[in-house]
Amino acid sequence: MGVTFNFGQFAASRTICGDTLQEMGERNKKIYVLTADLMRTCSVKGCKKAFPERFINAGIAEQTMFGMAAGLALEGNIPYATTMSTFASMRACEQLRTDICYQNLPVRIVATNGGLTSTGGSTHNAMEDLALVRSMANMTVIVPGDPGIVRDILLATENYPGPVYIRLARGKGEPVVYQPGEVDYQVGKAIETRAGKDITIIACGVMVSQAVDAANSLEKEGVSVRVLDMHTLKPVDEDAIVKAAKETGGIITLEDHYTIGGLGSAVAEVIADKNLDCKFKRMGIPQLYPGFGDGPELYDKYGFGLEGTVEALRTMLK
Repeated sequence: MGVTFNFGQFAASRTICGDTLQEMGERNKKIYVLTADLMRTCSVKGCKKAFPERFINAGIAEQTMFGMAAGLALEGNIPYATTMSTFASMRACEQLRTDICYQNLPVRIVATNGGLTSTGGSTHNAMEDLALVRSMANMTVIVPGDPGIVRDILLATENYPGPVYIRLARGKGEPVVYQPGEVDYQVGKAIETRAGKDITIIACGVMVSQAVDAANSLEKEGVSVRVLDMHTLKPVDEDAIVKAAKETGGIITLEDHYTIGGLGSAVAEVIADKNLDCKFKRMGIPQLYPGFGDGPELYDKYGFGLEGTVEALRTMLK
């Protein structure tokens, strides 16, 4: 019997990720799983048990782990390097760029605790990672908006060319948006999570659920809000952005990342390059270092929580 979820329930993306990697590794002998002493945090303990000869714990040494992953890829393997987003994008930035992207190697970086979800404060929150990895040539950047779709992403990118950065939130207690099997996932193709004709929210990651909540709230006021799940930031779905701009006349982007360099910037670039005539606003982390707290608490504090999103939609519609 298939698993059934209702919108608003919660699931653990890191558990789904670990289980899927184990399944893939048991089937495909070219798959290696690497961790930087975060086997439990990234839920890859099952991989160590299932194929220990292809499981590597590099210790607290992300630069070394990425170098190992590059070497494995050069030998024809498909390495999955797992760690926290802030360490993947900044501590090992040079290795990511030079060892992996420069050589266009099929290394998959599974990065957890994206945005303000880590509860570890500004040293552990990844607020700049998408800007960094999106700027790297050859890199594909994916930010799932639903924990269940992580499985689809891992399967879809198993033989995908070049490096792939898959950014998860904390990995547990994440809102469910789609029923299993409801979405036909394709890299680079946005999902229209909710139809609408008056205005559009383009969101990624855990903010997709919030975008749907905001749209449902405004529906009671007679406003039809389109929600696009822009799970792939690079290559971004330009056609979906153009269509939303022309059909709804207004776009708000919503992300758990600085408003500079991430989803908002990716959408703004398309609007500018295509010379689109539409209202536009970016919502996300402002230019500061947030303190401690969980994600929703900090979203509200800095003005891009549910209430702030609803108010931004109302303001744009005036």
